[in-house]
Amino acid sequence: MNTQSTTAEISNTAQSQPPALPWWRHAHVWLIISGPAIVVVAGFVTLWLAIRTPDPVVEEDYYQRGLKINETLRQQQNDRSMMPAVKGRNHAATEDESMRKTDR
Repeated sequence: MNTQSTTAEISNTAQSQPPALPWWRHAHVWLIISGPAIVVVAGFVTLWLAIRTPDPVVEEDYYQRGLKINETLRQQQNDRSMMPAVKGRNHAATEDESMRKTDR
């Protein structure tokens, strides 16, 4: 009698559980799938942006432009009107020959 009651309890428990849902009906499955799916979509968006907006081409005369920029910077360094006030004041106090004006 003891084995019959145990078997009856097992069969009653199995019958009382609801039927299992298909895998796509569980929310945690979609949570797991959504991460890689978002990465794939972002990859295609990045590819589309890369194709749509190509990188600008470097100018043909980039080296000559660089030389002109360096020449302009060199001229600005030699220009006394661009000199910082502290440096100009210190040289005015020491009366360096290179700093004197020639209009005397």
